[in-house]
Amino acid sequence: MNIKNRIFIIFVILSSFLISCGANKNVDTKEVLITGKIEPKIKSGEDITFYVATDIHYLSKSLTDGGEAFQNFIDSGDGKQLKYIDEITDAFINDIKKNRPQVLIISGDLTNNGEKKSHEDLAKKLKVVEDSGTSVYVIPGNHDILNPWAREFKEDKQLKTDYISDKDFEDIYGEYGYKEAISRDKNTLSYLSAPSEDVWLLMLDTCQYKDNEKNKKPQTDGRITDETYKWIEECRKLAKDNDAELVTVMHHNLMDHSEVVKDGFTLNDNQKAINNFLNNEIKFTLSGHIHVQDISSYKNPESSKKIYDITTGALSVYPQKYGVLKYASPNKEFDYSTEWVNVEDWAKENKNTDTNLLSFKEYSKKAFGDKAADMAYINLADVKGYSIEQINLMSETFKELNLKYFEGTENIDNESILNSEGYKLWQTNPPGFLAKYIQSISSDKDTDDNNLHIDNK
Repeated sequence: MNIKNRIFIIFVILSSFLISCGANKNVDTKEVLITGKIEPKIKSGEDITFYVATDIHYLSKSLTDGGEAFQNFIDSGDGKQLKYIDEITDAFINDIKKNRPQVLIISGDLTNNGEKKSHEDLAKKLKVVEDSGTSVYVIPGNHDILNPWAREFKEDKQLKTDYISDKDFEDIYGEYGYKEAISRDKNTLSYLSAPSEDVWLLMLDTCQYKDNEKNKKPQTDGRITDETYKWIEECRKLAKDNDAELVTVMHHNLMDHSEVVKDGFTLNDNQKAINNFLNNEIKFTLSGHIHVQDISSYKNPESSKKIYDITTGALSVYPQKYGVLKYASPNKEFDYSTEWVNVEDWAKENKNTDTNLLSFKEYSKKAFGDKAADMAYINLADVKGYSIEQINLMSETFKELNLKYFEGTENIDNESILNSEGYKLWQTNPPGFLAKYIQSISSDKDTDDNNLHIDNK
């Protein structure tokens, strides 16, 4: 190649570089960026409404015939409404289409146990959401990837079915965050996205699924690696350089939401994560995994900086709530609240005649409450010193407190429960987990678990 051609090529490369930098003068073009461009759909100065859902645990209708094996699976489970999960999901989408939030965030456990068909069918439903004008962003949960427990249910048998890899997850949900990412973590499915010029999403994959096949079960606990922490710091710097607020989303909880249900739920080495987030001026996280509606907070004793972890209740479990996060542009403030999925209206609009769906709030509450009461009764039946009447009272108290815990209302109008004979009997400390669980619910006085204002201080 002669000298003139070399000079010409160098000139073209430099010109292209200068043009791209000039068009994006606020963009830090370090390797944290996938491309040299940040092109949010929502312009600066606009208020934004985010819907926040988690733990849908969607199971494709094609994977169950509703028979004996499926019913046994539900009966032995933790209260998920798998029988109606397709209808719940469609009702939620109906709420989105009516209310038209700009963004939908789903923080993991999209599927029941990572079935490939469930992922594919849910992705089709999310396309309906995007086609209605709401942008969708997802991350995986511990149930979603390389899950050896993936099953279909036929008559009286559970049969193995295909599950997916992390690469499959990225391919199936490419349109729901990954293709729009302005930065990707090299070691996980974490990504940074900019739905708005003012608010960016730091979507963190905290799951550990590499050893699932070897261990023949999904790993429950979550972590953030040192490499990912470095990437988070680069993301925060990039957002700050572009005057964008950072909303952080992950499946595992940043903080404890129960004194007894925390191992495997709260992020491993969570204090390190809290300190890192505080140093990076992250004010709150959105999480799931534990299935309850709860808000916890941490205040640094030296700097007085505060951070919140908002865990939204599972869409698959009573009371079938989702979060509503509103960003007010002028003051750069956030407000979080919750709403119930309106299954009843969806059923009426679709002329569904199933009485359970037409009165779904009542049905779901009774089913979840009865399951808790039965569990308490079975556990107390073998404990000496309690009469049948006392066990019934204790089971009823357990049911009522557990319902309020999942609603996020355990501190509201609870005097009658705390003064009840059943609660007093629980204070005699019967052996086992449930007494500690009851105590942890009644001692939770952190904050209003369904509403939070986050200012710009």
